[in-house]
Amino acid sequence: MKKAVVGFRVHSGWSAVVAVCLEKSAPVVLHRQRVQLVETFTYRFRQPYHTGEKMALSAAREFIVGVREQGRDLAYRALRDLQVELEERGYQLTRGALLLASGRPLPELEKILASHALIHTADGELFRECLLHASARCGLAVVALRERELLEQASRALCVARPSLLRRVTELGRPLGAPWSQDEKFATLAAWLAALASRKGGDKVITGKPA
Repeated sequence: MKKAVVGFRVHSGWSAVVAVCLEKSAPVVLHRQRVQLVETFTYRFRQPYHTGEKMALSAAREFIVGVREQGRDLAYRALRDLQVELEERGYQLTRGALLLASGRPLPELEKILASHALIHTADGELFRECLLHASARCGLAVVALRERELLEQASRALCVARPSLLRRVTELGRPLGAPWSQDEKFATLAAWLAALASRKGGDKVITGKPA
């Protein structure tokens, strides 16, 4: 069975998800979708820390925990469905690539809710954690990649100049049609790098903590 890797580029409440395999070191896109990580796609749930800012601390904590639990479940169901679909096509999905923002540890909730900048960061990190948690439940080893370093890292690893690399990734999505925005392109690049790194054994894997 051929190996497949899935890349994630996360936003508040949803994620671009692209699965690829390597054929002679070149990526082939196997699957592309946008996974919703909240059941009710409104500001209240997509921006849970922004919502919690207007609540008492105890109520905010309870609300955010609820959104996180729901996001973990939705992410898990989407990943398991993807694993099953790919297995039926002869591919084994065992690895993921998660794009990070700053990657800085967040303080306790009270300090997060007192800072608008930290609130923005925390909303994104919550949904990244949902995908990391779901990946662990599905047995995926996840490689963490800083988004701001992605193009430079990919250009260096693949020995391809950035403009040529972006054109190549753009062409990969042409047969699929829309959406093939920067979200899908970056998720593809992340998965491509993780697939190459797994062959060399040099990737840094992070793991979730499935409850």
